[in-house]
Amino acid sequence: MATLTRPDQSASTPAKPDRPLRSRKYNRREAIAGYLFISPWLIGFLVFTLGAMAYSLYISFSYYNLAKNTTRPAGLDNYRGMIEDPKVALALKNTLFFAVMAVPLEIIFALLLAALLNRLTRGAGVFRTLYYLPKMTPSVATAAVFFLLLNGNTGAINKGLALIGIEGPQWLIDPSWVKPSIVLMTLWGVSGTMVIFLAALKNVPRELYEVASLDGAGPVRSFFTITVPMISSAIFFNVIVLTIAALQVFDQAFLLFWRDQNNASPESSLFYGVYLFQQAFRQFDFGFAAAMAWLLFVIIMIITAIQVRFGNRFVYYEGDR
Repeated sequence: MATLTRPDQSASTPAKPDRPLRSRKYNRREAIAGYLFISPWLIGFLVFTLGAMAYSLYISFSYYNLAKNTTRPAGLDNYRGMIEDPKVALALKNTLFFAVMAVPLEIIFALLLAALLNRLTRGAGVFRTLYYLPKMTPSVATAAVFFLLLNGNTGAINKGLALIGIEGPQWLIDPSWVKPSIVLMTLWGVSGTMVIFLAALKNVPRELYEVASLDGAGPVRSFFTITVPMISSAIFFNVIVLTIAALQVFDQAFLLFWRDQNNASPESSLFYGVYLFQQAFRQFDFGFAAAMAWLLFVIIMIITAIQVRFGNRFVYYEGDR
């Protein structure tokens, strides 16, 4: 019995090219090109970030002599020393208190500035530039300005308060006002946070406000029921970033209180980053300083994990139900 063969099964039909193989080769070449483009960043990260972290972890378990570039095993002595050193606990307490006070104020102030800029129609670009200029000011210049502004006797802030009948405090001397003075200096540079909030506000659909106004909602209710939920992802991001920055605060406290070794600075201005700097570059105890750095890293990771775990419940992402 004869069998019929289909034309596409004949031996004379040429084989079709392997398109998936070509696609795989093309994707591989694309991936190689991508890795080559980001290789400078990868090398920098491996050498200057990951490599430095690994080396600091190594010297945290040793006695490191910078002058002779020698190390001796120390075991857990540096970590035991942190527990026994009362200044470590004091510096950590001051830093955590500063973070709890500074982060909410920075969020509120930056969001207020962003809301004001969002309402501008004419000259908005000029005002955005002016508001962003403090972010570009060097920390040393900012500290010099605030050192004059916060002077308890001749400072402009206390003179302004005196005009309305309020006696200003000794910002840089009174331990109760040391941290608020650093918070004021920190609020000077919230323009980076403000820009993120401004971008988020621009993405809120205007139709939502129109519908809310038709239902009788006022500006305050619209802000809390529409604006805040719609920009909650930006708020969540800024809270995490500002918390990490607050736990690493150094410039403001060091430039205002600790740059002159001859002056006696109040203990309330001793932040964790300042004490770490003193141990590393004034006492030259790099092993102890490295152990302090790793303790701070663990604390930041724990706080960030808690924020992510509980903060995601209140964040709205586009595409979510």
